[in-house]
Parts: sequence; C-alpha cells; structure tokens
Amino acid sequence: MTTASSLSRARLLAGAALFAAVAMPAQAQDVGPAATAPAPAPAAQDTQGDADTIVVTGSILRGGDTGVSPVTTLTSANLDARGINTVQDAIQQLSSNNGAALTNSFTANGAFAAGASAVSLRGLSTSSTLVLFDGLRAAYYPLADDGSRNFVDLNTIPDDIVDRIEVLRDGASASYGADAIAGVVNVITKRKFEGVSGRAEAGIAERGFGANQRVTLTAGTGDLDEKGYNAYVSGFYFRSSAVRNDDLPAPFNSDDRRGIGGPNNIINGQNAAGALGPFSLGSTLYVRPGTTGRYQILNAGAGCAAGPAVTPNAAELAANATLPVSNVCQEDFTNQYGVVSPKIERFGGSARFTAKVGDNAEAYLAVNFQQTSSSYTGDPAVIRGNAPAGILYPQFSTSSGAANFAAGSGILTLPVYVCAGRVNCTAANGTLNPNNPFAANGQTAQLVGRSPTGVTRNETRSRVYRGAMGITGTAFGDWDYKVDATAMHTDLARRQNGYVYIQHLLDVIADGTYNFVNPSLNSAAVNDYLTPENVSNASSDLYQAQATVSKTLFDLPGGPLQLGVGGSIFYEAIDAPSANPDTNGPTQRYFSLNAFGTEGNRTVSSAFFEINAPVIDQIELSASGRYDSYSTGQSNFSPKAGILLKPIRQVTLRGTYSRGFRIPSFAEANALPTTGYVTQQISGIPNAFLAQYGANCSQQNQAGCPTYLTTYSIGNTTLASPDLKPEKSRSFTGGIVFQPISQISLTVDYFNIKKTGAITSASTAPAIAAYYAGTTIPDGFNVIADAADVNNPNARPRIGFVQSQLINSDTLNSEGIDFGATGRFDLGPVRWTTNLAASWLLNLSTTFPDGTKEKYVGTLGNFNLTAGSGTFEWKGNWTNTFEFDKVAISGTLNYTDGYDLSAMDQGDAYKDCGQSPGYTGCHVKSYVTFDLNAAVNVTDKVQVYFNALNLFDRLPAIDPVTYGAYLYNAVQAGNGIYGRSFRAGAKFGF
Repeated sequence: MTTASSLSRARLLAGAALFAAVAMPAQAQDVGPAATAPAPAPAAQDTQGDADTIVVTGSILRGGDTGVSPVTTLTSANLDARGINTVQDAIQQLSSNNGAALTNSFTANGAFAAGASAVSLRGLSTSSTLVLFDGLRAAYYPLADDGSRNFVDLNTIPDDIVDRIEVLRDGASASYGADAIAGVVNVITKRKFEGVSGRAEAGIAERGFGANQRVTLTAGTGDLDEKGYNAYVSGFYFRSSAVRNDDLPAPFNSDDRRGIGGPNNIINGQNAAGALGPFSLGSTLYVRPGTTGRYQILNAGAGCAAGPAVTPNAAELAANATLPVSNVCQEDFTNQYGVVSPKIERFGGSARFTAKVGDNAEAYLAVNFQQTSSSYTGDPAVIRGNAPAGILYPQFSTSSGAANFAAGSGILTLPVYVCAGRVNCTAANGTLNPNNPFAANGQTAQLVGRSPTGVTRNETRSRVYRGAMGITGTAFGDWDYKVDATAMHTDLARRQNGYVYIQHLLDVIADGTYNFVNPSLNSAAVNDYLTPENVSNASSDLYQAQATVSKTLFDLPGGPLQLGVGGSIFYEAIDAPSANPDTNGPTQRYFSLNAFGTEGNRTVSSAFFEINAPVIDQIELSASGRYDSYSTGQSNFSPKAGILLKPIRQVTLRGTYSRGFRIPSFAEANALPTTGYVTQQISGIPNAFLAQYGANCSQQNQAGCPTYLTTYSIGNTTLASPDLKPEKSRSFTGGIVFQPISQISLTVDYFNIKKTGAITSASTAPAIAAYYAGTTIPDGFNVIADAADVNNPNARPRIGFVQSQLINSDTLNSEGIDFGATGRFDLGPVRWTTNLAASWLLNLSTTFPDGTKEKYVGTLGNFNLTAGSGTFEWKGNWTNTFEFDKVAISGTLNYTDGYDLSAMDQGDAYKDCGQSPGYTGCHVKSYVTFDLNAAVNVTDKVQVYFNALNLFDRLPAIDPVTYGAYLYNAVQAGNGIYGRSFRAGAKFGF
C-alpha cells in the first residue's frame, strides 16, 4: 500500500531530481544558500586569501580538502540573501540541525541552560556536535543543556567578523577529538580587512512586537600582500525585544483551548457547558479554617488578585467540598505571564593584527569580547507545595512551631498566635495572628495561593573573553607548519527575583511581620525579605595550544602524496555552583528554582596525523587518526579513512568511515542531582488509579478529572556518576557529486552513525507504570510521590519525581540522506542563483541492552534528547536569487516536517498517537514559510535592503504536548510564530 507519507517523500525526491537539471555549483563539497546581490564598496575587502592556501574544516593539509567529506558552507553573503541577521539563527536553520537543538525561545521557558542556544546535528543532541572558532576549541557554556550536556553557546559568536561557517557533516574525532560524533560547526573569522564598513538595521513583526535592531562598524588598514600587514577593529550592538504570549493570536495566547476543541485550562475556568471545574489555585490567596472545609478569599473586600470572579452553583458546590461559596477567581496564566522569547541584548568588539614574517610565514593576533544578556519574567512565585528538585531533600515536610507545612501536603498553616520568637507562640508571649481570620476562634488556617509580591524575573549575563594567536608558514623549503594558541573565558551571572525563600516565608508567617491580607502595605524591606534577590555566578575556561606540520613526500600518478602530523594540549574547566542548594537544610532555599550545579576540570593531550594519496587521477585515498589522553583517566584512538573516485569528469563518488567518541560531560560525571520536567498525559494513567479522584474521572472522561491530574509534569531527577566511560561511535558516509556542466551541481550524501555506550538514564516509563499500577518499582529507580491534591487529600498522590542514575547503556543510531543542489545562470541581463539543501532522516533510534528498540523519527521522542520537541523526518530550504544590475531579489522556502504525537520513551508504541490529548488529532502538520529579501546598490559603496520574513504569515500547527513553548513546537517553528515580520537596513563600505 502507498501511504500519504511515502507519496510526499516521492514527490519531494522527484522535485529534487527535476531541480537538479537546472541547478549549478560553487564547490563540490559546498552545499549552502545562494549568494546575495553584489556587495557594495569594493574598497572594503574581507577575503580569506587564495583558495590554494586555505586549510578547510576537517583537514590539516595545505591546499584544502578535496571533498571527501560533505561540507556545508555559509557565507555572510548567504545569510544576507536569506534575511538572517545572526549566526545563531543561521546555524539553527541548517537542514542537518534536527530535533534536540536548544533555541533562545526554549530557554525562556525554564530550560536548564537559560540564555543560550545550541546546535544538534543529526538529532544526536547538543553534546555530539563540536563547535570551533577558526579551527580551535571554544569554552563550554557554564550551564548544561538538560542539566547534563556540555555545549558551546551560539549566542557568543561575534556576528560582525564572521567570514563563513563551515559545517562538516561527518564524524570528525580523528581531526578534533571528543564531541565531533555528529559533525563539526567551524566559525571562521575574517583574516584581513581594508577600509571602513558598517550596517544599521531594524525590524519588527507585523503585529507590532519583536522589535530588533543591529548596528556594526568595522575598520581596517594595511595591504597584507604589499605592505606586509593588516589590522582591523570591529564592534557591534544587537537587541531584540521580549515577545509574550499575549502578543500572539489565538490559540497561542490563552489557556482557554475551547477554540481548538480542547479544555478551558484557565485557572478555575468553565468548560464548554459552562460548568466550573475543580478548584485550582492562582495568584489570589485563599484560607480555610483548620484542615477541612471550604476555602474563602483571605481579603474578600479586595476581590481577585488577577482576573474575574465567578460564583459556583449548587451542583458545583455539592461536587467539591473545598470550593469557595463565592469569589472563585479565574486567571489566564499563559495570557498574563507567558513568554515566547526573552529580551536579548548583545554587544562586543574584536580586533586582529596579521603580518608577514619573512618571505614564508604569516602571524596573527586576535582578541574578542562579547556580552550577552537575556531576561524574561515568569509566573507569580509559588508559596505552597514542597520545594521540588532539591539536592538532599527532594521533598520534605517541616514543623516550625505552629507555622508549618502540613505533612505530606505542602499546604501552609497559619498559626493562631504569632510572636517574635517564631516558635511556641501563645497568648502569653504573642498576639493573635492578623493574617488568620479564624484566630479569634482559636483555629489555625490553611493558606494557599501564590506570592502577592509580583512575578518572578530571570536574567542571565554572559561575558566572553577570547584571545588567539598563531603563525603559519613554510620552512626547510617544503615543510608547511601551523602553530596556534587560544584562551577563552566565560563569566556567567544569573540574577533571579521574585522567588520565595522557604525559610523566610515560614519566618514571616510565624512572627506575623508580612501582611498577607493587604500586601500593598508591606514595606520594601519586608518584600525583599520574603523574596530576596538570588545571584549566582558561574564560569568556564578553555586554553589550547596546537601545532601541525605537513609535507609532500613524493608524487603519485594522481598528484602529490601529503603527510601531516600534529599535537594539541588543552585545558577545560567549568565552575557552576548550584543557584539553589539545600545543603543547609530543606528550607534554606527557594521554591521552584532548580538545584543543578557542577564543577570540574581536565587536561587533554592529543597527537594526530593525516595522509592524502591521489593514487591515480581517478582515485584518491585519505586516512587520519587521533589519540586523546585525559587527565581524568580516559583515553581514545579515533581513526578515519576516505576514498574519492572520479570515473568521469562529471561524476565524483566519495565515502568515509570513522570512529569517534564523546567524553562524559562535567555535569554527567560531577553534577548535583538535576531534575527536568516531562508533561504527564492522563492517557498514561490507569483507570483504577484515576477512580480515586471521582467516579467521573477516567481516560474516557478526562473532563471529569481534576486539573491536578490533567495538567502536570513529572520531575525526572538524574544522579551523576563519576565512573562513566566515553561514548563510542562508528560512522560512515557515501555520496555522489554530479556536475553535468560547470553551472550545475547536485550532491546526494548518505550518513549512518552508531553510538554505543550512550550515557543516559534508563527510560522512566516502567517506573511510572509500576507506581500507577501499585506494583513494585523496578530496581534502579526511586519514585517520590507529589504533594496530595488539595481537593482529594485522601487519594493516592500523583508522581512528583522519578530518580535514576546515569549509566553507559544504550546504542543510538542516526541514519539519513542529505540532498544539495546549486546553480548559477546568466539569463541576459539577469543572473539567477539557486540553491537547495534538504535532509531526510531515515532512522533515529535507541536499542537497549535487552534488545528492545525505541524509534523516534516522525514523533515527539526522544524526550531525553529533544525535550519533547520531536525528531523531524524532513527538513530543508531552497533559496533563489535574481540579480538585475544594481538590484537583487531573493526568496527562501523553508520546510520542516510534521510528526506524530507519540514517543516510545514515554511508553507509547511507535506512532500510536499515545501523547495526543484527543482534541487536536494525532499528527502535527509540517511547517512551511517563505522569506523575501530585496537589496539595492544605491551607489558603489552603499546598499539598502528589505526583508519580509514569513511573507505569507504562516503560523505553526497546534502542538499541545511539546513543553518548550505553548501549543507549538519552538524547534519546528523558530521565529515563524511571530507571523509576518519586516526588517530594513543599510550597509556601506569605503
């Protein structure tokens, strides 16, 4: 049977084949976006030197790589043609970047690595892609992706001096060592620059939000060839405003999902029939006498803190013994507090001096500084419930006199009396509690709600300092050498406001110093005591020295036999203490801030070689290898072999085989326990468990279940292990480059990566299923129950946390095909440049030691790697540029595939719709956008340009499961959620 999916694939393949007949190449190994209009100002040059002197990514031999490995090259002209204004965005839009990428929008929604962005080639996660600066390593971001994976933050790349980005889509541990399992992103800066150039631009979404601005200025002097030196300095400023959910159109701007056939998830919202659901808690403070009975607003005269009030009818009151008689406050958290993307502000400066040294050498010195700030606001702070994600106390109950958390429930108790001593308060040494309306009757009160001091706020400020120097030349007649050294330091400060400090909350309850009845009367000092500012600092460092020499040994029939050898030593370190430790006790910390923290350092010594043998004109062989030795006791040898066949001039066949490794991250080996949250679908909870929450609560009648069960996440707590071994990989590629004429090139490359001993926590699905079924929890797991439902205190609680330790366990496979086509045609007065890049992921799967297998392509999985953002089967873009004298118009079609709402690592069968809530169907549709760019050379030295991004105002399909964004997939959609956006600017060069 021919399925719709296979039909769509067939059409795309046929379209690619047809397109190949009218496409044209740059270089055989380069598959990147098309060039833009002719750049103004020939006086401002930013060349990289002659092609025969370039050492490209993946090779240490002079003369450049011959094309045995697939490489995507993005130039600054490419990015201009597509209307992309940051390197971070450019890398995120690579067709080979799949699934587990970390986006700026995701980091505004509770990601561990707040304020950062990272690439994930082949869907193998951010830690399996190596990011380099000019072929040298870069310091890791101090915080880890998902609390476990080291990566380089793409936001730290100085956009203004980038000449090109080379993406090696092949295993490269033989050249670069650890982490290059899925490939390498090498950011190459300008070698020299003469003149003065700059740009200024601004943009905004059509709906009036998402404003962004960029200015750059670069000045350089000295002709390197004639004067023997070149020096340039450069600076930039970039800013993008925060985007909030209330900026977006429905349904992305409200918790009320009735417009898409779903539930009304507004706090205390009413369903389609107008009936009030179970009592839920928002910003308004409620109390009830003792431990039973109905709640009432603490300050009835003030009404609801946010949103309107509704009055329950008799049937609703009869169905819920805790529901207030009146003033049930409704609150739309997504609309009032939701953030789509943080505010980002970046600025920095760079300088480079390059000089000829004698007749055969060239030396350089480069320095860079960049500061990136990212900030966003959150919800009102929690003041009830046990603090999650502790180090020593993942859940607790405490008694501090009469001010306490009720054991097992986490509900705050207001005592009858308050006193300065805060314990054992009586009429003799204290006064009646002014916050307890039942104190005069001798009754305690239970307090529920959120902090009345305002919303939480998070800010990260990253400062990156980098220096590099080196010399390249020829000695003893025919020995080519290259020596480089670099140092990079990242200083990260996190500032968090509005979070309630647990012990301080207990203090002000016990001594009565905080006015919960009328919070506006509290002094700034009292507010600051309840929610003190939390500042934590982290840092990372990288120091590297590397040297290579190469020589032509002798000539073969096909050309010179070249040999290169080299050595490297580097030191890397991370110091990221927990921002919220509980080492001083379970209450000496903040509510809801994660306790993640890690530190570590290591020195790595390496030796490597490369040999290239053009046996005959039609056959070229290559081999390379690298040995890495770690001060922490690990070592690894990584070999690689390649072959290039040219049976005829128009056809080149290429293939590689390599082995690689990924060293355990500092977080995996040394971190404090980390907790990530995964949305739990009610469809995964047995009816026998649901029945405790009412006769009407079942998988078949989810509307009858409390929001306690329908909208919650499970904390997956990961325990580090210092005994982890490196992950090992085997990869091979095979491809064909077809160039029927000089204007046309078509490439097809197959890749297959197998990673063994993958570091992971075992699937939590068996432990979750065992808890809900009431059976024995499997070995290796610890399931911690959550606080009880305030509306059903006698029912067995839902799961709070599942704990497990990291292990070397699984085998991961990634397999797929990359397609590329480029072309350039002169059609009379018009030059047409076209480029297609697409990736087809055939397989991304995990095989466990017992032989069972989970498949993820076309689904939401793997949650452990993708945070529920899915694994896309197809991803690609197609750019066409038409140049008319001084005018260039470019259009880019962007495509990201859809996926099934299921994930095998969440207990589903493959593509069984197991995560779907039922009202959106089983499949999230593919996402297609079109960007338009126009550029005009006003003079030889001035160009103006205009971008229309997402020209047809396409919004992404509804995804109610992915938790990195609300009702859509941030990795699939990118900035497309903004709708149609515009940007205009001007650049000059003299």
